[in-house]
Amino acid sequence: MTTAQHLETIDRLRARDFPAERGRSDVGTSGPGYHLAELGGSRWYGDEDAADRAAHEDQVAAEYEALTQRLEERWGRPDTFSLAGLVLRDGHEEVPEPWQEIGHTSDHLHLWRAGDRWIALYTARWGADHSPQLMAAVTVIDPP
Repeated sequence: MTTAQHLETIDRLRARDFPAERGRSDVGTSGPGYHLAELGGSRWYGDEDAADRAAHEDQVAAEYEALTQRLEERWGRPDTFSLAGLVLRDGHEEVPEPWQEIGHTSDHLHLWRAGDRWIALYTARWGADHSPQLMAAVTVIDPP
């Protein structure tokens, strides 16, 4: 997908109502107060060699950088958060969705406030054998 397509997806999610229950959507997962969009990137590494893996990870990083730049043009400099603390808090206090899922799949994110919604951009990693996946979250749930 292109940066313009990613922006279009984020804009659609900003305008979309939130479902009453968690479930799959046309672009990822949605639940009460949030949408998570799988913008692109993740694939199982399987038998790929190190050069193919590195090229794919570089592509995801370039898409992340380009989208961050476009979102900065809209909403200014983002807040950048490390998510290590969310994983440590899990089990000791309740971390609301979508932040719990984001914290279990990513180590940092960029965050903007757009009207009454938070827009988060991050890369998720679903396991050691999967490449990172470019993700966006649109939520009315304040970060913990």
